[in-house]
Amino acid sequence: MGSASLTTSSIDLSKRDLTLDIARVFCVLLVVVIHLLMVGVGFGSDGQLLVSRPLGDQPWFAAVTWIGQIMPLFFVVGGFASLTAWRSTRRRGGTAADFVRTRVLRLAQPVLPLFVFYVIVIGGARLIGIDPALLDTVVVGAGSPLWFLAAYGLCQALVPTMAGLHARSPRGTLAVLLVGAVVADALRYSSGIDAVGLANLFFVWLLVQQLGFWYADGWFDRRRWWQLVAIAAVAYASLFPLTGIGPYSDDMLTNLNPPTLPLVALALGQACILRLLRPALAALMNTHATRAFVFVVGSRLMTIYLWHLPVIILLSGAALLIPGASPTPAGPVWWWSRTIVFVLVMAALFGLSFLVGRWEKPREVGATPPGRIVALAAVLTFVPAFCVMQFFLDLPFAVLGAVFYGTAVLLLGRWPGGAARQSAAGRPTIPASNPSSPSNPSTPSNVSSAGTAPRAS
Repeated sequence: MGSASLTTSSIDLSKRDLTLDIARVFCVLLVVVIHLLMVGVGFGSDGQLLVSRPLGDQPWFAAVTWIGQIMPLFFVVGGFASLTAWRSTRRRGGTAADFVRTRVLRLAQPVLPLFVFYVIVIGGARLIGIDPALLDTVVVGAGSPLWFLAAYGLCQALVPTMAGLHARSPRGTLAVLLVGAVVADALRYSSGIDAVGLANLFFVWLLVQQLGFWYADGWFDRRRWWQLVAIAAVAYASLFPLTGIGPYSDDMLTNLNPPTLPLVALALGQACILRLLRPALAALMNTHATRAFVFVVGSRLMTIYLWHLPVIILLSGAALLIPGASPTPAGPVWWWSRTIVFVLVMAALFGLSFLVGRWEKPREVGATPPGRIVALAAVLTFVPAFCVMQFFLDLPFAVLGAVFYGTAVLLLGRWPGGAARQSAAGRPTIPASNPSSPSNPSTPSNVSSAGTAPRAS
């Protein structure tokens, strides 16, 4: 793609908007920074081991989450990506099963080795008698990002359905999802039963994904700059009554699981800001240095997202063995040392990507399985992540994840029937590699990808 195609005037939102690539990279790196500042492991002045959450213990933390909670933006970008990829699939004669198979497989592949790793590590730690309380603390923290797999996988599996609804009634679809989100929150807070809020895994995240559909259709592009500023201002201003008068926490991380209405306000505001920044981001993406950086990081996004917490925890544990390498958490030295630790974490993840990054890459697979098999695989990838989100990671759920994700990969891999099935029109269905990019359009293994975690096509 030539440099001219990176300018604001020439970006075709119906095909690719490279500013979204840098947005994805920013989102994932910010998640790494936040988690790095949330893991405090070191020795106190009395020489005792301290394990804390330095960032979360700051009095200003809740206010910062209004800016730092960027997962809604990621789902907006994912909505843009998935609608673009779905339309590309349809143009090539593909079916909903083809699309969902590709998306689920690209989520399941990189997650499988992570769950196998957890089975080995947690099982081994229990066998050698590591303190159960300490082990539980570490494991629960390490598994916290896995909620994303349940929410994003659900959204991806429903893209064909939601895209159809968007085509027929875009405003009506948004309205129904918004009403559903409000009703789910009302029932949750009035009954005091948090589990009721799990319905918003469906309503809130699909609503945010639909905003990405609108972004892909150019709705935000057609707004004047002052309109975008006004919409963003109203969206953020709505958080004050929602958290001050309403039942919602002013900590946007608390509002993440189960997801709540404030995340929708954040998503709308962040989408407007992204569009306002698009000229600057396009100019930035027009430089070779930025494109190289985005490619290097973007081609490893799933590895970075899935493995950054285990790496942070392992490096923190190793630092305990080095005199002076584990300053008191939340102390001045600890804060200043985070820059060095961030570099070490990214270097470790870069090295790890050569081992596990192969699971991000598209595989040569055969014909698409029947729709019921694709649906079963989608359910298999949802269940372990949902269980971890609800009950936290432990050995049984690690085993469940390894078995279910492994089964999903096998079900969606080579399927009897040849390299490609013929469609009713006589054309082969699209192969597992994503058609929206020449190399690897749908997964985080390419900066142009769009189908899995921290990426979009």
